[in-house]
Amino acid sequence: MKRRERMMKGLEQDIREHIETETQDNIARGMSPEEARYAALRKFGNVARVKEETREVWSFVWLEQLWQDLRYGLRMLRRSPGFTAVAVLTLALGIGANTAIFSLVDTALQRGLPVSDPQNLMLLQWTSHSEPKHLSYSSYGDCEGGIRNATYGKSTPTGCSFSQPMINDIRSQTSVFSSVAAFAGGDRLDLSGNGAAGTVDSPEYVSGDYFQTLGVQPFIGRLIATADDAPTASPVVVLSYNYWRSNFGGSAAVVGKTILVNKVPFMIVGVAERKFDALSPGNPVQVWLPLSVLPQIEAPWDNREADFNNWWLVALGRLKPGTSRTQAQAAVSTLFSNEVTHSAKPLLKAEDNPAITLTPAQEGLTGDTTQISTPLYVLFLAVGVVLLTACANVAGLLLSRASARQKEIALRFTLGARRGRVVRQLLTESLLLSVAGGCLGILLAKWAAEAITAFVASNLEGRSTINPGINGRVLLFTAAVSILTGILFGLAPALRGMRVDLTPALKEGAGSAPPVRRSARWFSATNVLVVAQVSLTMIVLVAAGLLVRTLQNLKSVDPGFDTRNVLTFQVNPQLIGYKRAEIDSFYGELQTRLAAMPGVTSVSYSWMPLLGGGLWTTDFHLPNTPKDQLAEADMLPVGSGFFGTMRIPLRLGREFSAMDFVESARVAEALSTEQALVAAGVKGAASAVAEQNKKAAEGLPPTPAIVNSAFVGKYFSKTNPVGMRFGEHDAEGLDPVSRPGWEIVGVVGDARYNSLRRGVEPTIYVPSSGRSAAFTLRTGINPASVIPQIRSIIGQMDKNLPIFEVRTETEQIDRQLFPERLIARLSSFFGLLALVLACIGLYGLLSFEVTRRTREIGIRMALGAKAGDVLRTVIAQGITLATVGIAIGMGAALGVTRFLGSLLYNVKAGDPLTFAGVALLLVTVAGLACYIPALRAARVDPMVALRYE
Repeated sequence: MKRRERMMKGLEQDIREHIETETQDNIARGMSPEEARYAALRKFGNVARVKEETREVWSFVWLEQLWQDLRYGLRMLRRSPGFTAVAVLTLALGIGANTAIFSLVDTALQRGLPVSDPQNLMLLQWTSHSEPKHLSYSSYGDCEGGIRNATYGKSTPTGCSFSQPMINDIRSQTSVFSSVAAFAGGDRLDLSGNGAAGTVDSPEYVSGDYFQTLGVQPFIGRLIATADDAPTASPVVVLSYNYWRSNFGGSAAVVGKTILVNKVPFMIVGVAERKFDALSPGNPVQVWLPLSVLPQIEAPWDNREADFNNWWLVALGRLKPGTSRTQAQAAVSTLFSNEVTHSAKPLLKAEDNPAITLTPAQEGLTGDTTQISTPLYVLFLAVGVVLLTACANVAGLLLSRASARQKEIALRFTLGARRGRVVRQLLTESLLLSVAGGCLGILLAKWAAEAITAFVASNLEGRSTINPGINGRVLLFTAAVSILTGILFGLAPALRGMRVDLTPALKEGAGSAPPVRRSARWFSATNVLVVAQVSLTMIVLVAAGLLVRTLQNLKSVDPGFDTRNVLTFQVNPQLIGYKRAEIDSFYGELQTRLAAMPGVTSVSYSWMPLLGGGLWTTDFHLPNTPKDQLAEADMLPVGSGFFGTMRIPLRLGREFSAMDFVESARVAEALSTEQALVAAGVKGAASAVAEQNKKAAEGLPPTPAIVNSAFVGKYFSKTNPVGMRFGEHDAEGLDPVSRPGWEIVGVVGDARYNSLRRGVEPTIYVPSSGRSAAFTLRTGINPASVIPQIRSIIGQMDKNLPIFEVRTETEQIDRQLFPERLIARLSSFFGLLALVLACIGLYGLLSFEVTRRTREIGIRMALGAKAGDVLRTVIAQGITLATVGIAIGMGAALGVTRFLGSLLYNVKAGDPLTFAGVALLLVTVAGLACYIPALRAARVDPMVALRYE
């Protein structure tokens, strides 16, 4: 720096000496001293420009100029605090909204796989031209696919579930993987030994090499190892970090502690590292258990670990160094094809072309992202439109400001400033605004992310992995958006500032406006920006209106039963070892005790609560139809008094009697015994006990069933359904148990089963026996007030039996509509934000126009124009701009809202009522935004205006 200063001082000395020498020469030629010096300066040229160009050669002048631009920009913004505040706040809202939604998208859709070296971790997915036969298939939502995939628009069946024997063969018979791991989700487990009885809602069963394959480290203790996944090993369990903190207080003393899982002692051996809580997005895990413990904590006849036809495990393989994905894929595909086409009971034919595709686990394990991706991208589009609206708003403010600064810019040009230098100065001011807006936007985004997290947690009870936050990627996104935004809204005003006619600009007064042609005034950049804001706002508001109407339509759906004053809770005595007869007895006593509670009018139970999300479908054979032709219906086991409690009307026949439950329990016991023997490999005369039980299962009476009106309309529309039998079949195929079928004893009204979006399907209600149950209480008081008494009653009957999913039917419906409520709430907020920004833009434009044309308005009024005429003129200008924007926005919205089809319910993307309502709202709000500037124009004093400068 000192060297550069010395050089610049030397340059200045040289310039002075040169000018002085030239001046003396001019004096010698006969000029006066003043004329001689002026001639020398004129001959030398612009001294300041020479210095600047020389400095550019000698030093990093752009750094000095940048520092000068920053200081000058800050001074200019400080001189206009109102303009600066409005611009920064506008940008903060736009950038903050984008940052908040990006953090949500980043967490839910773009989160990195929490494992080491994820690019070499492959997910095995099978494909086939047809559905595998004789197959029992389970999927826990880790990836897209399944044997029914063709039903959902896929050309070929696909999935990522395999049998355990098949995974063992892949592990032992191929050399392309350094390790192969398997895992599967599980049903709810009972957990005791750590205070009050509770449940584990999301367990995961893993192979012994699971954590080693993933490269996951323990937070404390150790993780499940290969030795733990052996039939003779002592049961161990690993806790997730969040479950450890919430249920065990984050105490390191849990390592080595014994807890009871479904009454089986398990030792806690460790806690997984904090970042690893879910391999599949949206499927958080609370505990991990070895695959080998399944026979101990589930029904003993579950033969999944040895059944080749039971596909239920997700397989992951880590590629060996030097092995390509293509080589590994060819090796495992060959093995898979041989096993499914040449087994004892082939699942597929060679022409079905069964194969395995290796997909990076990061791409293949989609979890619940397929359900939430569309709503999130819709929100991302909405906030993008909000940001564009904010940019247009600030650009309009800067254009107005640039017009007011024409004299300043002209003066700078006159003094020798280059156009590029002035453009850079104006862009620097724009970037200062956008950076300030970005910093404030981060604070707003942090608040918004916390609000979204709280909303998600309150609706999903903390089970979601969607936890948006401000991390490095989000900050980088915000920085990029801020810079691009500053350039976007600052470029047009900066370029407009260059088009300055120096002589008129230097002569004009601050308040005088040059004459402008009417066509040029209507097609000015400022007007175009206002029209763009209104158009963008139209798009966002139409989308928000359609989503809000969808939510209203879903809330107004008739579920087929009375949802008022209903409380539901679930229990599962099977988890703590109750047998079928004990469960039925327990439910009977519990129902009696609950019904005796003050304020309770009726009590019943079912396998799952209505609108609780659970669904059971079954195939059955109709009489007088080919054996290979099966019908399908929903099935729901229910307790006594269910239809009266739910207030589902009885149309024909009768409800279930006490004898129906006795007969149903006897049939269910016989069938489950035979199924257990078959699954265990005991067939025919191989065992006298097996033969005796098989004979007991033969000739069983049909199970009494009550069907809904939709069932009758589809399958028995031409006959009286009461007394009709269906579903009988002999033992064959993968289901070797003879089924006695069902006999219809009654018909009830249609009720929604699992979802408000799903239409009413044919439904079979059967007497419940020996299952988990969701109890339903109808009360004459606030249903939430009886929860403590319910817990007390169950604690008195069995203190080790936990209850879960305790909520009112209203809460149940709100929980089910959570995605719709979230997107409707956010889209409405962003729509209103865009509306406010558009109104500010329109107000700012008209205010500037009134100020700029004050003298013109005064002249008009002095010549006889009335205040009402001026008022109408200004309002007409604003309404015209808004109308043009609405027309353009309608066309754009018609194209954009087509992508909302999968999110809408009972409303079309081009719904005219929504479009008309939004257009009316925009016109009304635009009129209000125009009124204040118009009123100010109408109150202009002609005498004051004629003196206005």
